[in-house]
Amino acid sequence: MEVQQWWKLRFSFKSATIVVCFINIITAIFLLHGFFISPYNRNKFSISNSNSVQLSYIRESEEIRLAMLPLELIKRVKEIELEGYTEPETAQKKDTKQTAAVDLSKRLKDFRSLNDASSLKALEEWRKRKIERARLRQLEKNGTTST
Repeated sequence: MEVQQWWKLRFSFKSATIVVCFINIITAIFLLHGFFISPYNRNKFSISNSNSVQLSYIRESEEIRLAMLPLELIKRVKEIELEGYTEPETAQKKDTKQTAAVDLSKRLKDFRSLNDASSLKALEEWRKRKIERARLRQLEKNGTTST
């Protein structure tokens, strides 16, 4: 029985929580030490030297890539594209848009003139039916509330 008592006192939830938190804190300290301290322990000269070598390679490759671009050809292609697309398409698009707009407005006017009388009759009948339905609903509502 004494062994079980010692076990309960020695390893309670409180003590286990304290041990786990202590281990987590130590682990965090080691990780932070590894992240922040190790780059400074290296030889600074070798890092700066390798960085300068890499930067020189990058500069050289950029210069070579820019030298290989056919700039005059690109400019000429852009000029040709601008010449080809500006004049004929704008006039043609304006004409098609204008004719389509005129045609659409004419069709709408014709449709309105043909259907004005019939649409007015249909609209009036619809209004009458709507009013009648509203009256019936009101009568049903009044009939159910009074009883």
